[in-house]
Amino acid sequence: MIKSEWKSILTNRKMLIAIIAVLFVPVMYAGMFLWAFWDPYANMEDLPVAVVNSDEGVEINGTELMLGKELSDNLKDSGEFKFVSVSKEEADQGLLDQDYYLLIEIPENFSQHATTLLDDEPQKMIITYKANEGYNFLSSQIGETVMDRIRAQVNEQVTATYAEQLFDSITKLGDGFAEASDGAGQLKDGVSEINNGASDLKGYLEQLASSTIELRDGTNAVADGIQSAASGSSDLNDGLSQLANGSTQLTDGVSQTATGAQALNKGLTEYTAGVAKLNESYQLLGEKDKALVDALAKLQNNTAKLNDSASQLSQGSASVTAGIQALSKQLEQLSTTLPAEQAEAIKTTLKQLETGSSTVSAGLEKLSGGTAALSTGTAQVTSGAEQLSAGYAQAQQGVDKLNGSSTALIDGSNALSTGTNTLASKMNEFNTGIQQAYTGSTSLVSGLNQLASGSSQLKDGTGTLAEKSGELVDGSSQLADGTKQLLDGSDTLQTSLQDASSQAEVSANDKTYNMVAAPVDVKTEEVNKVPNYGTGFTPYFLSLGLFVGALMISIVFPFVQPVIKPTSGVSWFTSKVTVLAVAGSIQSLLVVIIALFALKVETQSVGLFILSTFITSFTFLALVQFFVSVLGDAGRFVAIVTLILQLTTSAGTFPLEMIPEPLQFFNKILPMTYSVQSFKASISTGDMGQFLHSNGILIGFMMTFLLLTLGYFLLVFKKRHSKQTTEA
Repeated sequence: MIKSEWKSILTNRKMLIAIIAVLFVPVMYAGMFLWAFWDPYANMEDLPVAVVNSDEGVEINGTELMLGKELSDNLKDSGEFKFVSVSKEEADQGLLDQDYYLLIEIPENFSQHATTLLDDEPQKMIITYKANEGYNFLSSQIGETVMDRIRAQVNEQVTATYAEQLFDSITKLGDGFAEASDGAGQLKDGVSEINNGASDLKGYLEQLASSTIELRDGTNAVADGIQSAASGSSDLNDGLSQLANGSTQLTDGVSQTATGAQALNKGLTEYTAGVAKLNESYQLLGEKDKALVDALAKLQNNTAKLNDSASQLSQGSASVTAGIQALSKQLEQLSTTLPAEQAEAIKTTLKQLETGSSTVSAGLEKLSGGTAALSTGTAQVTSGAEQLSAGYAQAQQGVDKLNGSSTALIDGSNALSTGTNTLASKMNEFNTGIQQAYTGSTSLVSGLNQLASGSSQLKDGTGTLAEKSGELVDGSSQLADGTKQLLDGSDTLQTSLQDASSQAEVSANDKTYNMVAAPVDVKTEEVNKVPNYGTGFTPYFLSLGLFVGALMISIVFPFVQPVIKPTSGVSWFTSKVTVLAVAGSIQSLLVVIIALFALKVETQSVGLFILSTFITSFTFLALVQFFVSVLGDAGRFVAIVTLILQLTTSAGTFPLEMIPEPLQFFNKILPMTYSVQSFKASISTGDMGQFLHSNGILIGFMMTFLLLTLGYFLLVFKKRHSKQTTEA
């Protein structure tokens, strides 16, 4: 028996292949899963994360502090995620459109809050973190861990900045007090020197008072002569001003004339060029028009011939119809001698022939009428083309005359433009000379006026100097008194510096210490919040359960073998699909009841969730039915391989970007990808567009496999049962 068993297996190629294939299933399960999920965290640099840096920066002690930019640059350099810098609007929309798994937003006051350490109410730096948990729950959990690292990194960076600023301030404060102390000693020495100089200054001022009286008498004579020169230069400047205004106006007029002459010359050149092109166009139109007239004449001749031919065809068709009718009458007499079936067939055929001949005759009569109308219209078009040709000839003569006179017009315009340009150039040289003379005269008047004004001020100054020299002598006594007060002030400065040293203290409290220890806090916001891991993985495991359920049904229910002999391929297919539809409905209802009432899964819409379950179940049943019906046990193996590929590539657990790139190809071509997305839309995100898109593709898969299975049943029925049904 053992020998027979092995002989049966080895001699049955189909069974041998199935057994060998099943032996590889554990290897595929272990190998594929371990390969896909061996180290998914190694591919985290491919996970897209949006970074929004709104930080405006702040200036502290002359140094610009841009913590937001530094943090954004550090995130990109870290390589932990695929950080992408975008605007806030692009990031929010990209999170909803599932372009990004996470969003990190740095607010505009990020750096400014870092400078509030010594304020009465220090403000923490807030980093906003958003995750679309409905898109992928696990990625949001990974993101929270990374945010803890980011917070620690920023805390360390800001604490170092605080310490640096603090110690720099203390150092500068100590240096300032030392410099102030040295300055106080120097100030005391300076006051002593000022007191000695005040006595010497008093003697010098007495000598100055006697000398200023002689200086006042000499400046009076100088001031009178300068006033006379200033008056004459003003008259000269007025005359040159009037001459300059007139020459400017004349130059402007000549320039405008030259500009107009150039514009006229340019316009005439363009006009004559257009006339030449128009002449060429009219010559070309005349040639084309002549060709059109010849072509229309040929067309008129051909339409006349076509009309004659159509008339002959119409007459011939009428003769054929008459002949068919005569033949019909003769065959009626002959049909009495033939069997009834043959006579009826001949009669029917002649009737059809007579009807068709009549239809052809009527169509040819219409064709004859149409060709006659075409001939008449062609004659009218030919007449109009001849008239158009005569009009083009007349227009051509006028254009030739216009083109002939263009050369003389351009020569006159060139001469006018050259003359006006020469005049404008000479007028500019004349105007330049006048302007230079006027400028020099203006400078002379200005200089003499300033000199006259200065002489008056000198005269007044010498008088004032003589008067004030006596007052300076009295002021020297006040200066001596002031130096004594300055000495007293230096003592006051020393006392004040000692008071400032004792008051240089830092005000700190518990909030200050807390700010130094943890200056950064993270504000977490959720998009499409998922309450737990179970809800996050429900789309994946529901899809897995429904696919395995379809495989189990293929084991206990024969997908091909009929209970009774089938009468047609459609009825055979329908009987199997009906049973599978009932089984799939019961299976889906049980899944819905367990999920909603036992596991208490929270959904965005119970109705959409139920609909997703039914569509997913029917799609998987259609897929398994096709493979098992066509391939038998090998079809179950193909279905299992399909299941393995779907489990690793449907993005139900880790994001698609975190699995090996060769496996990502299968994501778009297998149905479980879209069942997972459909369940995510109905459970977590409520995205109606995603729901309709995913279920539309699932229905496409379902209908494709059902039609392929129907075709298989029709083919098998034709080969196995159609001949037996005909013989029976």
